[in-house]
Amino acid sequence: MRNKLVKAYFFAHSGHIDKIMRHSVASQELIFKTLIKSAQCTQWGKSFDYQSIKDYAVFSNRLPINSYEQIEPYISRMMRGEKDVLWRGKISWFSKSSGTSNARSKYIPVSRESLWENNYKCGRDTFVLYLNNCPNSTIFGGKYLSLTGALRQVDNKPSVVCGDISAILTQMLPFWANTMRTPPKSIALLDNWEEKVEVFAQYTKNQDVRIIGGVPSWLLIIFKRIMEITGKSDMSSVWQDVQLFMYGGVTFSPYKEQYQALFPNSNLYYQQIYNSSEGYFAAQDRSDSEDMLLLTDNGIFYEFIPFENISDISGKAIPLEAVKTGQKYALVISTNAGLWRYRVGDVIEFTSIEPYRISICGRTSYFINAFGEELMMDNADKALQVACNQTNAVISEYTAAPIYLQSSTQAAHEWLIEFETQPSDLQLFTKILDAELKKLNSDYDAKRANDILLQSPLVCSVKKGTFLHWLADKQKLGGQYKVPRLSNDRKMVEEIKRIIDK
Repeated sequence: MRNKLVKAYFFAHSGHIDKIMRHSVASQELIFKTLIKSAQCTQWGKSFDYQSIKDYAVFSNRLPINSYEQIEPYISRMMRGEKDVLWRGKISWFSKSSGTSNARSKYIPVSRESLWENNYKCGRDTFVLYLNNCPNSTIFGGKYLSLTGALRQVDNKPSVVCGDISAILTQMLPFWANTMRTPPKSIALLDNWEEKVEVFAQYTKNQDVRIIGGVPSWLLIIFKRIMEITGKSDMSSVWQDVQLFMYGGVTFSPYKEQYQALFPNSNLYYQQIYNSSEGYFAAQDRSDSEDMLLLTDNGIFYEFIPFENISDISGKAIPLEAVKTGQKYALVISTNAGLWRYRVGDVIEFTSIEPYRISICGRTSYFINAFGEELMMDNADKALQVACNQTNAVISEYTAAPIYLQSSTQAAHEWLIEFETQPSDLQLFTKILDAELKKLNSDYDAKRANDILLQSPLVCSVKKGTFLHWLADKQKLGGQYKVPRLSNDRKMVEEIKRIIDK
């Protein structure tokens, strides 16, 4: 009965998906006007005279494109309790961005409007998209398991609470929605990662889990502990009715084989979502394609910086109606929590414009371009997947960085890879990786020509647990933290190599 009632609720909102697909530009125009009007009386709005902004052209010419560092002084004032700074009213909730290898934490304001008009609304739309593909699903007859972060008070700011966005959403969920999720908040919001893994596994092993949500790499740790406790050889034997896995945060391809092995006897539907500390942006809407529908009616106004201007912090942005397929863009957002023309740090590519669908290519700060090769995460993930397929390998984690040309060394890329299953031949794996990168990236191919500049990649297989050890050293254990895949410097690679040498 509960499954039928909840499905009826979501089906009743299917018209909103039609609006997103057919009227994205009109929705964006309305959101733009609403954001400008709502922020006219804020300190930010007054300083840029929002009252006189009547169209996008004025907005884009008057306001700069902002990094976190540029907008952080305003956020600090909000955290001290000031009202009407970047957004109307007082904001007490702040999403703490993981920042991966960056030691500095970022605090992203979370308003009541952003909770309801962005995160919860997009969550609803995501389930509608799933049900459009699986109308006979019975997922709401059981529990929704999600791996969340923790909430913390901020020093000297007793009225401010911060944490991973998933923890804030869990804390603020309506009572009826929380009854459908597992584990309870007392476990889900635990701060100590080691304790959390054990208690989480012990509690959920006997639950009727039908939906799983979270970062694939961290969920694997939970699953392996559950199998140890129960003595089961796979997770299909533990949760026999699991039907949906919603994932985000990292590329899924390195983990797909592991998940297929963990759930061999289930028709598990994999749905990618694009949800970050700054907002909920997109969700997969087709079962046969991993690109995602851009959610354009969610309280966020989108802009896009063409890839050729990506290194320019003030690079000129364009609105949604001006984008083209097959081109890469840095994502810029203005939100109903007070982020104005804010560079998220992600690189996306449009796969279609009727409707607007995107794929994530990587991070603006995570790439290798030491020699003009412009290697992005999507190149790396695709090439690694081919190498794995042809050598029967499975990857848990990886990172790569350049080896700079010096008198004693030749230029190359160094890859540190933690294999779940070792390749049949590491040298063959390396050759396939190199060949696929050449196929996918013409700049890489040119720099590798005849070994004149870039030499063949150096691939090092590291022992299991190496990346987890590195994250622990950085005090970044938990479901919201991710390993940077590509770096343009050697800091992270050298840190991991020191762990290996211990």
